[in-house]
Amino acid sequence: MIPKHLTRLSMLVLLPVVCFAQQQQEPTRVLFDNVRIFDGKSDRLSGPVHVLVEGNRIARISKTPIILPAVTSMTVISGRGATLMPGLIDVHVHLTFGAMTMAQLMNPKLTGKDVDSIAGIQARNMLLRGFTSVRDVGGPVFGLKAGVDGGKFTGPRIWPSGATISQTAGHGDLRMPHERSRRYFGRWSRAEEMEATFIADGRDEVLTATRENLRKGASQIKVMAGGGTSSAYDPVDVTQYTLDEMRAAVEAAEDWGTYVTVHAYTTRAVRRAIEAGVKCIEHGQLLDEATLRLMAAKGIWLSSQNLVAETPDMDPLRLRKRKPVIEGQARLWPLAKKLGVKMAWGTDFLFEPWLNMEQNEYILKLKPWFTPAEILKMVTYDNAQLLALSGLRSPYEGKLGVVEEGALADLLLINGDPLAQLDLITKPEKNFLVIMKDGKLYKRADN
Repeated sequence: MIPKHLTRLSMLVLLPVVCFAQQQQEPTRVLFDNVRIFDGKSDRLSGPVHVLVEGNRIARISKTPIILPAVTSMTVISGRGATLMPGLIDVHVHLTFGAMTMAQLMNPKLTGKDVDSIAGIQARNMLLRGFTSVRDVGGPVFGLKAGVDGGKFTGPRIWPSGATISQTAGHGDLRMPHERSRRYFGRWSRAEEMEATFIADGRDEVLTATRENLRKGASQIKVMAGGGTSSAYDPVDVTQYTLDEMRAAVEAAEDWGTYVTVHAYTTRAVRRAIEAGVKCIEHGQLLDEATLRLMAAKGIWLSSQNLVAETPDMDPLRLRKRKPVIEGQARLWPLAKKLGVKMAWGTDFLFEPWLNMEQNEYILKLKPWFTPAEILKMVTYDNAQLLALSGLRSPYEGKLGVVEEGALADLLLINGDPLAQLDLITKPEKNFLVIMKDGKLYKRADN
């Protein structure tokens, strides 16, 4: 039950539910009969095929009908030539920060249970938009993830970072004006108490913050390496963390077999992060060509977004700080593509829960620089390769982002051909006939 004082905005984003796995006994086998496949990598659909899911894996893909013994329990979904494709993946979400406004998050009555409940609504809606996996790159998400994995909540697979790691006066220093430094005055800020961020200065504190997140189950570590647009005290142009501090986070993460990704826009901040050994850059809209070439040569991922210049009720300070980032992104995407940088896509919605309804539409903002096949590949196969960078710290075993035998059964059945008409993915309530995650049907409207 969500307290009345927190429901107004969060409840605006509810979506209708067609079918939930928790409400029925799941079949052990599901047959998709007469479908065409977008496999996550190809630039064209397959011919008509039949796809058998057993448990949570794709067991068989056959050009001829699949017939099992009559005693076998099986659900048959008549595809009628619809497109079967991998579930969508968003690699830059904040399930908590994106579920509430800043005013809601700062409400002194807000509890951890409230946070999980409100974010749980968004997680359910996200899955029903076809997003079967997400990477949460900062915020209190471990409780929500445990709830989704355990069946308390419905939502996508979550790769959690946990609390962001930030220097004092960094992008993750979310203290209110009256809150003073923990080091000097001995009191945690509210954001730290909520496990939204760790304000960590010096090598020792960075090591502790990194290890604390790993202890809780982080699949990767998020470090703030430069200024941001949604924070009050750090200009976009500033570089954050010394090389030694950044290396501390990288070393601790690598000791656990995973990696550090950093929030950074500028060339100076990104080059320092690269020297420290980070494997992924979030944003990067102000990068120069030489740095992008360096990233391509070293195989470092660029996880970027297509932000809009203004949204309703955006704070004037945030609006001003965002301006150079918006101007830079139209140059970033085509240049990174030309130079062969590994690219991933995400949304990065913060404190504006109404934006979550536009998650699918934001994919189409890539159209000026990529073909429909390239876009679908990025939001399925490519994004899955970035998730796999977590190695043994990945919370789920198996291959994602593809439709092939042996892969995990995270699948969408789409009424039409998204390679020919990419806009189909912007109306999941109408065009997504089936949404399957881990072999379970969360929506079925094929008959």
